[in-house]
Amino acid sequence: MHHPISTNKYSKRAQDRTTKPPLWNTREFYFYYLVFLYCIPYMFKTAHDASSESNPNYEKYSHLLSDGWFGYKIDNSDGQYAGFRNNIPLLLTVIGIYLPLSHLFRAYFVPSTPVRSAHQPLYRTYFFLAFSAIYLYFMYGNSIFKIVAIVSANYAIAKLGRSARWMPAATWIFNLAILFLNEAYSGYRFGDMHSSLTWLDDNTGTTRRWHVNFNFTMLRLVSFNMDYYWSLAATKETLMEDRDAPHSDKDRVAAPALAEDYNYLYYLSFALYAPLYIAGPIMTFNDFISQLRYPKTIPVKSLLTWAARLGFSLLTMEFTSHYMYMVAISKTKAWDNDPILQICMIGFFNLVLIWLKLMIIWRFFRLWAMADGIEAPENMIRCVANNYSALGFWRSWHKSYNMWIVRYVYVPLGGTRTAMYNIWVVFTFVAVWHDINLKLLAWGWLISLFILPEIIAGKVFSKEKWGSWPYYRHLCAVGAVGNIIMMMIANLVGFCIGLDGVKLMLSDLFKTADGWITMLGCFGAIFVCAQIQFETREAEKRRGIFLNC
Repeated sequence: MHHPISTNKYSKRAQDRTTKPPLWNTREFYFYYLVFLYCIPYMFKTAHDASSESNPNYEKYSHLLSDGWFGYKIDNSDGQYAGFRNNIPLLLTVIGIYLPLSHLFRAYFVPSTPVRSAHQPLYRTYFFLAFSAIYLYFMYGNSIFKIVAIVSANYAIAKLGRSARWMPAATWIFNLAILFLNEAYSGYRFGDMHSSLTWLDDNTGTTRRWHVNFNFTMLRLVSFNMDYYWSLAATKETLMEDRDAPHSDKDRVAAPALAEDYNYLYYLSFALYAPLYIAGPIMTFNDFISQLRYPKTIPVKSLLTWAARLGFSLLTMEFTSHYMYMVAISKTKAWDNDPILQICMIGFFNLVLIWLKLMIIWRFFRLWAMADGIEAPENMIRCVANNYSALGFWRSWHKSYNMWIVRYVYVPLGGTRTAMYNIWVVFTFVAVWHDINLKLLAWGWLISLFILPEIIAGKVFSKEKWGSWPYYRHLCAVGAVGNIIMMMIANLVGFCIGLDGVKLMLSDLFKTADGWITMLGCFGAIFVCAQIQFETREAEKRRGIFLNC
């Protein structure tokens, strides 16, 4: 098993930090601006036409629409987002109780200076654990005992295995088995374990399906076990109590916690931490403990900025859900006889709405944690429509999960040295982790398949070999068009209109004259979009911003 802190050439992808003169004020880009001015409003109009009451398919999905603001209908048929949206008042009430109590506890019991010594308890974990117990019991009722049992079994594997070579394998086997068993038995019933326990099934809390959210907990369990395993192989200098405070977020993740920190109390408080329990973002155990020993200073201005951005995202989602009904249309497959461009826009805006809803949910819980003094990674660092690279897309979409995958799966499997092979393992796990069904497995394998051309093209047409060619940027844009099309197809299969919808869309594109015209128009628009994306990244590099995606 490779150590994740390795600096070998296979564990990290080199970044190109060279910059070029800006192109914003060139004739070429003035033409691109005209294309944008025409295409973007037309795309919204096309999607709105597909949602119009005058559309013949409207009656097929109108039953999924709800009464919205100002007499308009709203598409609130996405179960995941509806569960969040409908419970915002309750969540705000919980946060309104949690934050004052947490800050009072911190003010009275937690020292203001860094807690460097292992003999100094991390008192905040006591509050975290107490509140999490109440919070999870309210949400899941007696199912909290199932959660604690699984979490405790994982801890036993770590402590029994310690530095034994079988411990990582046992950790992965156990946690993958839990994913399958949770799905197979729908979270289990106490009555199935023993008839005398049937009464425990009567209290399932406000959220019956505890095992759906447990997928995030599973990531924390693997993180603890692997961080503990790697800490036992760390040098004595790394584990010294008087070591310097971490200089960066990477240091917080890479540097092992003190040996005494890998205990049951801190483990439970990490695994069940209330603000991040339901949906993340995902933190490593090392990072979590580091932020308790060496607290971060999160300025009020940053909190207000993130709150404003969250509020704007919520308003955008409200407007979009009133303006177009993409989720309801895709759920009922209500696109019979629609023009091919409308079907394409149904698929595209479904992807945009998935990105927007996940960004809202993740930013909501991240903001809660930030207000509590714990800063988890930001998950969505680019708009879904601002990605031309399949590899870059996965670095910017659910970034905390990507960082987890890199640390605990990708690098231990060999990193970039074996990338063409280990991506199949990575995306099979990603698919299974999301949900155990054939559609998502197909999605995972399509992603793996579609990443291969980018890896191969990146080696054949590398910047070192071809960068001096005057049309190299345009060649890259052609490749970007292929990447974007393939990413859209894979995500439409996995999360939107499914395999049947994609087959219909591709059939209409290739079998009709309108389809070919639409396809050529889309290719041209995406080509222009890729050029803007390239220049956006160049502008970021000129400002010293290197996102590597």
